Parts: sequence; C-alpha cells; structure tokens
Amino acid sequence: MSGKTARLSIPGAAAELELPVLSGTMGPDVVDVQALTANGYFTYDPGFVSTASCESRITYIDGDRGILLHRGYPIEQLAEKSDYLEVCYLLMYGELPDAGQKKRFVDVVMRHTMVHEQLQFFYRGFRRDAHPMAIMCGVVGALSAFYHDALNITDEEHREIAAFRLLAKMPTLAAMSYKYSIGMPFMYPDNTLDYASNFLHMMFGNPCEKTKINPVLARAMDRIFLLHADHEQNASTSAVRLTGSTGANPFACIAAGIAALWGPAHGGANEAVLTQLEQIGDESRIPEFIARAKDKNDPFRLMGFGHRVYKNFDPRAKVMKQTCDEVLSELGLEKDPLFRIAQKLERIATEDEYFVQKKLYPNVDFYSGIILRALGIPTNMFTVIFATGRTIGWIAHWHEMISASYKIGRPRQLYTGYTPRDYVPIDRRP
Repeated sequence: MSGKTARLSIPGAAAELELPVLSGTMGPDVVDVQALTANGYFTYDPGFVSTASCESRITYIDGDRGILLHRGYPIEQLAEKSDYLEVCYLLMYGELPDAGQKKRFVDVVMRHTMVHEQLQFFYRGFRRDAHPMAIMCGVVGALSAFYHDALNITDEEHREIAAFRLLAKMPTLAAMSYKYSIGMPFMYPDNTLDYASNFLHMMFGNPCEKTKINPVLARAMDRIFLLHADHEQNASTSAVRLTGSTGANPFACIAAGIAALWGPAHGGANEAVLTQLEQIGDESRIPEFIARAKDKNDPFRLMGFGHRVYKNFDPRAKVMKQTCDEVLSELGLEKDPLFRIAQKLERIATEDEYFVQKKLYPNVDFYSGIILRALGIPTNMFTVIFATGRTIGWIAHWHEMISASYKIGRPRQLYTGYTPRDYVPIDRRP
C-alpha cells in the first residue's frame, strides 16, 4: 500500500469512490479497483493491457527501458554467466543456488527425464503429419493419467514433484513429437549429458550409433531455453494462472499454456520469421519488402522486428545475436542464401532512419528462428522448443499462485446484446 488513494467521480453515483493506490518494488503504481464491484461498476480493459491481474515476485519487465529481470537479476547477466537449469532453480525458489543445491537440483531433473513407457502408444494415436504442438497439447495434458500419484495441489511436496516431472520430461516429449512426425524411433534420454545436449541427442540421435553433440550448438540450445524461460504475465502464463485458479492439476495447467502459446501472435513469431525469409527468397527482393514495411497503407509488416512490450530494444536480442553469429560460424553457414538475407535485413533495420526512429530493432524471435534453422530443426518444431523453455516460467507462476491466497479467475464483460424479449413459437416467426 502506498498510502495514496485515487478518487473516482461517477455521474449519478451517491458519492465519490476512494480507491487505494498500490506500489510495487518496481514499476508504475496500480489503482486497486476491487471496490467498484460493490458499487455496481466494472472496469473495461480489452486485452487486459492496463490491468494487473496478480501480484508476483518472479519477473519484472520495463519495456520502455529494455529491462528484463528474473528475481532481480538482469537477463543479460544470466545469459552470459548462468545456464538454463540454474535459472530454473532461481525462478522456482527465488534465489540462485549454491554449488551443492545446484548439483542436487540438476541430478533430480536428469534422473526424471524418462517418460512412462506406455506414452509411446499414446503417440501412435496421432497422424504422422500432425503438428507437433497439437501432439504436445494432448500428451502433456494426458500426463495426469500417468503420474496421478502426486496431484494434491495443496501439498507443497506434491507441487514440487509435479514441477520436477514437467521440467525433466518436457524435452523428452518434445523430441518424441519430432521423431514420431518423421517416422524415426524414439531416443531414450542419456542422463550423462547436460539438459540441452540431451535434448539434441533425443532430437537427432539414432539407436545405431553414439550421438556426438557439438558443445557450441548445445550452448546455443541452452541459451534459447534460458532466454525464453519466463516473460511475466503474457498470454500463455496468464492462461496457466487462470486454469490453475480453478484448482486444475498442474499438467492440465501447462497444457493450457501450450495451447495459448501455439497462437501465431504469441509463440509462432520465430516460425513466422523463417517463413518470411523464405518468402523474400533472394537478396534482390529485400528493397521491395522494406518499401512495403514502410508503406502505412500496406498491412504487411516485417517479422522479427520490434516488440509489443519492448518499446526500445529487446534485452534478450543482443545475447541471441551473439549466439546466432557463433552458430553460423561454427557450421560454416555465413554464405547460406537465407542467412545472408537475414543479415542484410538486420543491417538495414539497425541503420535505416525509418526503423531506428520507430525503434524497430531485431528481437529475440528474429535470431532464435535463424539459430533453430541452422541447428536443423524444422519450423513446425520452433514453438515446441519455445514451450519447452517456457515450462519453468509457467511452473513458477502456477506454484506462486497456488502457494498464496487466490481467487478463481472470473473476468467481467461489457454486454451489448439484446435486452429481455419473449419467446416466439416457430410458426409465428417472420
């Protein structure tokens, strides 16, 4: 509580309403509008762009200044000095682990990477050409049928067990979705590998030979997971919280997050980047697409530039660009036609006055899409990998909500339909 109040005067109301103003540790103050309901009013905020739906201590974003903090730590520092599983520990427990805590955490995660053997039969119910995200929605939601021994959400130990299972098994399920789509045998996890290397092993290995993982590519994969780990109250995280507010089991909640992430306006951005690069096709066509992007009468927009939240620059993009350069160099792909188009677009966006003035800088999706393609990952798997990295953020927000006092989510509406009218028998209708 800030001690301040906002006064709301509504014509026809008996008196002015006094609404408390709340202050967080960072960010703008918020007006507590809960008292409106008792006085017969709701707020109207399509998209909830001006509404704080919860109180959280996990992630803070300042889009105007290009700041992203996880538990207070800048994302740039975490990406440079940490790794994905350490960030997972940070998001779950609120502090960075010491050496012993990290070892125990990593050991638990890596010991639970295998999934129930009967799950492979579940996959066979899908068509081979099914989209991997469709498979993930179904399989993750079905985990509660395989791991129903720890589903009491009021029990903190059960919540922790579910969290470890989701974090450990998500890469396995993601890789299985890919292997199933191309008709190749599922690869069992190799628990001697780190989290990212193990995922690449399950994606690209085969039972006939030992998998060789390039450490540069494994580090790139780890950074992609890390840079997508959490992003505050976005659509999919809000879906997880809303579903969790009903008391639903954690697997159902994460499946809801996956379904929300599948939307092209949310998780499909890096896939859209690659689709657009392929649409451009040749460097000679770049000026045509740049001109369209500048034409205010053309609905076309250049994918991977600018961000809804970040009005300055995406703090994740700088790290992802560095990783992108490392991967392309390691694989000798600097002269690949598609990557040359991407590099030229990047130069134009950082030098052209139109893009600079409007702050349309390359964002994390621009670089992550290029990296994933370089790794040999098909575009229909991009959002699955996003979901794999984001799982820990969903878990952390779900756990934070369940651990505190919460109410079932119940948004209101501005009704604009018919007023009451009488039923007319069918033979008397015009």
